[in-house]
Amino acid sequence: MSFRTTDLYGGAITVDLPLGFGDASNIRQIPDHQEVYLDANGYSSIVFDILERVEKSSDEEALQYHFQDLIDGTGDATNVLGQGTSVMAKVPNKPVYTLTYIQTPPTPTTAPKRPIPDFVSIHLILLRLKEQGTDIVITVNVPHYPGEYVKVAEGEATQMMEDGETVKKRVLETFDVKDWGLFEG
Repeated sequence: MSFRTTDLYGGAITVDLPLGFGDASNIRQIPDHQEVYLDANGYSSIVFDILERVEKSSDEEALQYHFQDLIDGTGDATNVLGQGTSVMAKVPNKPVYTLTYIQTPPTPTTAPKRPIPDFVSIHLILLRLKEQGTDIVITVNVPHYPGEYVKVAEGEATQMMEDGETVKKRVLETFDVKDWGLFEG
């Protein structure tokens, strides 16, 4: 998988993203606090959200808060595969948490108007910036549509899931805040 350095938020943040992922703001309106990149050759996406810091008694509780915010109201079955702490190489000494999960949409009761994935593999990264009063939530979303992936035995990762893991690792290695003024005001 090949990557290129990409400017986010007008260059205030840089990160390596896969070649073939394009800025969704070129095709639809995206809120100012968000950056969305879509795979031109599939259905995967990477979403960056700059959010007000959630005040919880622990960073792990903040991770759970953001996770619940993402899954509440979807109607999907959710299966957490793992969670833990991590490091962003270029943003040292800041708490970073990850959570990997699968969301499976319910079986439709009527013929759907658009394709529905069998499941979506999601990597959630939470960067806590206490001094800036900010939480940065990053999600790598990898939908698995029928006929678009090779099925594997239960408990094993598809190639697409492994690719999502590679993207998550590259984001952790290359995410870099170039202009801390982004978080002022």
